[in-house]
Amino acid sequence: MFDVGFSELVVIGVVALIVIGPERLPKVARTAGHLLGRLQRYVSTIKSDISREMELDELKKAGEQFKQSLEQTENRITEEVAGAQHALQAMTRTGNEGAPPDAIVHNPAVAETHFVDSPQAELALEPVSTPQPHVTPESDKPRT
Repeated sequence: MFDVGFSELVVIGVVALIVIGPERLPKVARTAGHLLGRLQRYVSTIKSDISREMELDELKKAGEQFKQSLEQTENRITEEVAGAQHALQAMTRTGNEGAPPDAIVHNPAVAETHFVDSPQAELALEPVSTPQPHVTPESDKPRT
């Protein structure tokens, strides 16, 4: 930003020595160094805060895009399931339309079909198998 060479620094040092004086110059230089260090730390803190905020904004945007894509996928799946349900209902209606009400034979495969709203409920319908403990034959046991 500033192009300060060695000759300019020498001129600044000589002017500071004349204006401030040789007794107070080391104290002023030390104070100026401390203030410059604080300023640099403050600037670096602000830079890191700004970069953190930018990353947070990017993550929020990515989260919103992900949420929108999930909602679109959910809508498509819901439409597909609804279409399959309508097709299944239409198939069962067309298969039973020509027969009198007393002669309607219920298809056990259709009667047993349950439409589940969530995968967790679907998993709850499946039987759970428990692992069997390993049994060793009597001949493998050591004799005492």
